[in-house]
Amino acid sequence: MRKALRWLLALTVLIGTLGTAGAATAADATGTDGTTDIKERLLSIPGMSLVEEKPYTGYRFFVLNYTQPVDHRRPSKGTFQQRITVLHKDVSRPTVFFTSGYNVSTTPRRSEPTQIVDGNQVSLEYRFFTPSRPQPADWTKLDIWQAASDQHRVFKALKGIYDKKWISTGGSKGGMTATYYERFYPRDMDGVVAYVAPNDVVNKEDSAYDRFFARVGTKECRDRLNGVQREALVRREPLEKKYAAFAQENGLTFTTIGSLDKAYEATVLDYVWGFWQYSLLSDCDQIPADAKNATDDDIWASVDTIAGFSAYADQGLSTYTPYYYQAGTQLGAPTIGFPHIEKQYIRYGYQPPRNFVPRDIPMKFQPQAMRDIDTWVRHNARHMLFVNGQNDPWSAEPFRLGKGAKDSYVFTAPGMNHGANVAGLVPEQKALATARILDWAGVAPSAVQADPQTAKPLAKFDAKLDKRDVQREMTLRP
Repeated sequence: MRKALRWLLALTVLIGTLGTAGAATAADATGTDGTTDIKERLLSIPGMSLVEEKPYTGYRFFVLNYTQPVDHRRPSKGTFQQRITVLHKDVSRPTVFFTSGYNVSTTPRRSEPTQIVDGNQVSLEYRFFTPSRPQPADWTKLDIWQAASDQHRVFKALKGIYDKKWISTGGSKGGMTATYYERFYPRDMDGVVAYVAPNDVVNKEDSAYDRFFARVGTKECRDRLNGVQREALVRREPLEKKYAAFAQENGLTFTTIGSLDKAYEATVLDYVWGFWQYSLLSDCDQIPADAKNATDDDIWASVDTIAGFSAYADQGLSTYTPYYYQAGTQLGAPTIGFPHIEKQYIRYGYQPPRNFVPRDIPMKFQPQAMRDIDTWVRHNARHMLFVNGQNDPWSAEPFRLGKGAKDSYVFTAPGMNHGANVAGLVPEQKALATARILDWAGVAPSAVQADPQTAKPLAKFDAKLDKRDVQREMTLRP
């Protein structure tokens, strides 16, 4: 996949009465749980080591390393250090297990479910994202089962300390990761909240995306975006000269993708997707209305702002090699058409993930991987909530529930992009989703149990802690 995306999370407001859950004090957040300091308890876990502790009022925040086997099927064949963080509230509170599916943030942050349940949060860096990469790297050990097994071991290691209910969550690739974890270890978590998680069941069938782009937003907005995208290819020669100067100035190289020309087209073809992934319909007024008469600088600036001309340089791709490897081996990647652009202007089309991974790393696609996940979710989902964005391209191929699903839901936030969250749902769905999360976590107040429409987050909104890290590392990825 390509340009756009970031693992995003969410937030909202209000303290609810704590009812049967009891007030969440910060008693052991100050350093003791009544017996042993929480840091000592964490570091008493075999294989756990401290990188650093950072202060945050009402919490303790630890950056840690945990020793994991490279291959969970053959644990004697080597280990690596996987980075995790713990945002510690109180051992009497539920715990949210978060992953973005990429690198872990070492700044204290709280996912939306963590705010809703007023709990602890354990965050895990996805294997093979540096520094959590085995050395030497055996890329065949980067798959969804191995990653789920990483989570399973972390959960088992921490369950003795955080023995209340657990909820797993993540946005985009993190939502996919939470879903795969539930499929392989369905007895670990008490609930799953998966945000904007793509579900590419059949990799070669991507017509859902074409239908999405034919009707998303308004015709006026679509016409503006399509006009700029087409014009960027019509003016390929002068804009590639600008690109070459930009690359030289910033020390960019194009060994992995193969050429500056391929990188230029990949960036331009990400432009419309990137807009809808990151922006709102109201942002359309920032797009040049008359692309044909816009200056080269105007076209360049619009594409660079939304798609990012550093995305397909080696320097932009290297961080995301693990993602592109997975997209080309198990996850799948979207391919879309461009009916508004004449064929003579498109040389490569949407390029496959293979083009974004160094050639010395072998790749072979496994079509059964996502089919298995999709079938399992349809027939076995339990306590799972999927939240999608109406205007998010990645939500064009969502997870769906079948007759075997129990107490599980798929909701769509109107007008929202890849940052869709529970707070953005229509009021009735927002209350129901919040009530189910509270119930799965075992902290639903009596008033919510009696009337789910009264459900609200238990923790106050914190502008720093609940800040959404919308990483726009330019390239189309979930």
